[in-house]
Amino acid sequence: MGSGKRASSANPAISGLREKHQQDLEKLTLTSQPFKTFRLFVAAVFLYLRRSASYLLANGGLFMLFTIVFAVVSALLVTLDGPHVKHLEELSEYVRFGLWWIFLGVASSIGLGSGLHTFVLYLGPHIALFTIKAMTCGRVDLKTAIYDTIQLKRSPSWLDKPCNEFGPPVFSSGVPLSSILPQIQIEAVLWGLGTALGELPPYFISRAASLSGGKMEELETCGGDGSGFIGRRLNHLKGWLLSHSQYLNFFTILVLASVPNPLFDLAGIMCGQFEKPFWEFFLATLIGKAIIKTHIQTVFIICVCNNQLLDWIENELIYILSFVPGFATALPALAAKLRLMKEKYLVASPPVTSDINVKKWDLSFASVWNGVVWLMLLNFFGQIVTATAQRYLKKQQERELDALTKKKSSPVSKKSK
Repeated sequence: MGSGKRASSANPAISGLREKHQQDLEKLTLTSQPFKTFRLFVAAVFLYLRRSASYLLANGGLFMLFTIVFAVVSALLVTLDGPHVKHLEELSEYVRFGLWWIFLGVASSIGLGSGLHTFVLYLGPHIALFTIKAMTCGRVDLKTAIYDTIQLKRSPSWLDKPCNEFGPPVFSSGVPLSSILPQIQIEAVLWGLGTALGELPPYFISRAASLSGGKMEELETCGGDGSGFIGRRLNHLKGWLLSHSQYLNFFTILVLASVPNPLFDLAGIMCGQFEKPFWEFFLATLIGKAIIKTHIQTVFIICVCNNQLLDWIENELIYILSFVPGFATALPALAAKLRLMKEKYLVASPPVTSDINVKKWDLSFASVWNGVVWLMLLNFFGQIVTATAQRYLKKQQERELDALTKKKSSPVSKKSK
């Protein structure tokens, strides 16, 4: 009897503590508790660095030796003068170029859908600007090197150059898609590689939880009530994907990775939870994101900026209207109006000189765009800080719950004996 009373009194205490822990987690944000959140974030970072250093010292002797030798050789090559300096500078430009676009891809896909949308911020505008410049100049050999792209605090050299510095136009009637695509293909594929790498953390975390007998919270809460039509439809699709998990193979992962969709994070979690082979998941993700999806997005932007899509719509519209009775006679006038509208809105007007001095604001599109980018970066960093602090606090709460459970269960076991 005594043991039953103690067990019944222990359950309300544990459930009350869990409710308190849940409330503490919900309140732990940078807006409500900034100092506590940042303190827990710093503690989590220091804990991770300490564990990583301990692991490397214990098991990574060869890696540490290789790192030291590489650092010494790199320092000698950088400090000593010689003909190798220009080759090192060229190599550093290529490394910086590759790491930049891979980092943007990782930042775009990491964070379970809350990542930084770097395609809209960087890769998309880069493709659009290059296409417009190539169309304006009538040639595609605009870059001085492969790494002559948009990078951090650096704009490409071809962006502000006049077309006469590149030479006469090579293409007289529009630059074809097949000529523009190879010029921006490498950075697009590198960005896609980064997005594939950014999908690995959910897979590894879910796989580790599965091997330890646990389950990811995203799988437990994916069937929650969605707010609004889109939320309900997403929850319905998530439920369908979970109920058809037996069909989650290489081809299914490839299809999900090849198109923009909000369900791929869940697919990665499911692959880890059901212990799908790593190479099956990663190769399908890599092919889908770095090759298929990236080229679909790139070709679409090139077509839009190359006026090919508008020309196709115009031709198809004229073709369809030719079958409508009464429109056949009006088609020539309609086509002429469409061409006038395209020339009016898509062709830049020549600059007009004026002697009137007008006071201008120092507010350009670039400054506004940089402000938007920095705001999104701050928001992205805030999400990382909050998530890391909440994860660290949750581990502390789990240890507190385990200690309370053991404390409550030990008198019961002694009494039963």
